[in-house]
Amino acid sequence: MDKSWMHADRRSLKFQIGVDNFLKFALANASDKSSICCPCMKCCNIDEFSIRVIKDHIYFNGICTEYKQWKWHGEPSTMNNDRAAESETVDFHPDLGEVGDENSAAFDNTIENDVAPIPLSGEEVLSRVKGYVGRKFGKKNPIPPWKAGDNQPRPCWKKQSVFFELDYWKYLPVRHVLDVMHIEKNCCDAILGTLLNIPGKSKDGAAARMDMVRMGIRTDLQATPGPNRSKFPLASWNLLLAEKKIFCRSFFGMKVSSCFTSNVRNLVSMEDLRLVGLKSHDCHTIMQILLPIALRSVLAKPVRYAIIRFCLFFKAICSKVIDVSKLKQMQADLVDTVCLLEKFFPPSFFDIMIHLTIHLVREVELCGPVFLRWMYPFERYMKVFKGYVRNRNFPEGCIAENYIVEEAIEFCSDRFLDEGATTAGIPSKSLSGLCNGCKRLSGSVMIAVPYKQLQLAHLCVLRNTEDATPYFIEHMEFLKLIFPDMKKKKKWLREKQNATFADWLKERVANEMMLPHNQVSEALRWMAGGPRDLVPTYSGYHVNGVDFSTKDQDNKRTVQNSGVHLVADAMQVASAKDNNPKTRDMDFYGVIREIWEVDYYKFRVPLFKCDWVESSKGIKVDELGFTLVKLNRLGHSNDPFVLATHVTQVFYIEDPLDSDWSVVVRCPDRDYEGTLADEESDQIEVEHQPFMPTMPSVDTFDDLVGHHPSIHIRDGNEGIWIDN
Repeated sequence: MDKSWMHADRRSLKFQIGVDNFLKFALANASDKSSICCPCMKCCNIDEFSIRVIKDHIYFNGICTEYKQWKWHGEPSTMNNDRAAESETVDFHPDLGEVGDENSAAFDNTIENDVAPIPLSGEEVLSRVKGYVGRKFGKKNPIPPWKAGDNQPRPCWKKQSVFFELDYWKYLPVRHVLDVMHIEKNCCDAILGTLLNIPGKSKDGAAARMDMVRMGIRTDLQATPGPNRSKFPLASWNLLLAEKKIFCRSFFGMKVSSCFTSNVRNLVSMEDLRLVGLKSHDCHTIMQILLPIALRSVLAKPVRYAIIRFCLFFKAICSKVIDVSKLKQMQADLVDTVCLLEKFFPPSFFDIMIHLTIHLVREVELCGPVFLRWMYPFERYMKVFKGYVRNRNFPEGCIAENYIVEEAIEFCSDRFLDEGATTAGIPSKSLSGLCNGCKRLSGSVMIAVPYKQLQLAHLCVLRNTEDATPYFIEHMEFLKLIFPDMKKKKKWLREKQNATFADWLKERVANEMMLPHNQVSEALRWMAGGPRDLVPTYSGYHVNGVDFSTKDQDNKRTVQNSGVHLVADAMQVASAKDNNPKTRDMDFYGVIREIWEVDYYKFRVPLFKCDWVESSKGIKVDELGFTLVKLNRLGHSNDPFVLATHVTQVFYIEDPLDSDWSVVVRCPDRDYEGTLADEESDQIEVEHQPFMPTMPSVDTFDDLVGHHPSIHIRDGNEGIWIDN
């Protein structure tokens, strides 16, 4: 009997004919026609119903494709088992290999050759739901029996949406947008719950294990019965006890920057070894950034990389800037990723939320970036509504009343107040204390610094001042003229310029000031004279919307605001004797030790004094794109200063694989209050790039993970105990 219809689209004529033939076969062989095993995906031949109910279940839930021999419906057993019979007819597939090898065994030896169904247009949906207008729900109003027509597919809906009353609704390519925020949260909860075996959130359990045994896949994961309890072996998706401690300890030790996410330490229960109280934004940061880091030292490598691929998909799909030409490849990568997850996770893991990720790329192609459509702005505005509540007995009335009052005040202020007038009751944005987007976050401590340190800070300010650039070029030509033998030794000339430029500039500007029509700017006049000996220092500083603090201040707090990243044009030498280094852009990572304000009498310039990581042996990038630094390997001690406005904030997470190394996570650039000269700069939105991930392709996946057999049981004697 032909059973290929079981893999066909439920809306196709082939599936309808197959279902009818199956029901006739089952009815002819049934001893009790009112109690027949239901082979749908939900019942799996456990529950028994009438033939009419079974027909509805098959269309709504789909038929179990693993049920290839209808032994529960009267089909006689063959001499060879199902799997041996199928292995003789399945052809070679280049991606999966021959049937019986390690890849095909992980997929139950079944090759799916059907293409994905084409999404229905609005007109097609409307034609199928006609006649379901105004239908009442409930057990007292059952769905009328469906009568098959000529080539009419069975409807999969129960009612017609009220939006179809709009004339244009049926012409929209996307009529209902998927909520990426909650899809990401549910996927994160499913992964964490399954890995840590959290009750109520794990997709693994006794029912899932018995389902796999009943389906004939991964039968080695079935329970070992005992007198009072049964023991299930740990599967490939379960963490060992030692791995749970490493995993939770990694989250417990994370200190992120302020406003990046909530305090991760409060989300970890070290007693129960689980993550608790996760909000939507917590799952957002964990899924895209923190989870790939915490998984670096747990699970088998193939399982770990499959989960990381899934996390990187959400990182790519939530980007503010998306290359449309890469969407097709992104969709293909996601399909491969879900297939990889199917090799290691139970079938119960793949609920509707995992399936909905397949449709996200299509919506991005039709509707644009995700951040324009997700629920975070509405969730944030709910906090504003909660602030309106003054009487807890009538929260809705308080919200409505305050909202109307605020709308009325804003309307009147725009209509009746003169231009430039202040609004009563609505505070204006204050720019007091800001200097080029910077302000102090603590009191100052005046210190007397050594002359050499002060000159290094002064040189840093001069090198980053545009008005001083022509003087640096002139001074370099002056050195080449005085020292003609050293003209080709770039390293020596650079060191000589750093040592003598400040004194030369002071004399050069003084001579130029004697001319009646000189072009020396006021800022350069004050800089040429040199800074004051006393330097005010601070423990915190606000720069362009980001709060920075010193390392000593971070040690007292639960956040980490002392990490900095700088991209600068630097000389790269091959050895200590290399006199002709090459100049190129380099990445520098460091930690803020002190925050200075270099005082030039007329104005002050904020500087960060940092401990920089050595570039040659203290920084590396792994195969997945994570940047790792060794914070105890310091370098660049002769150039510790950097302008506060030139760095971006990062924070460091200890690498679970090696405690000497730390993973770098780059913080998003915040929107900041603009200066008086630029009132629109507070509307700036910058792309969030915590790290540059590298998606391991399926072609090279085996090279990355190694040639591991498809073993579904973890090593050791640990297990999950279930009461009988």
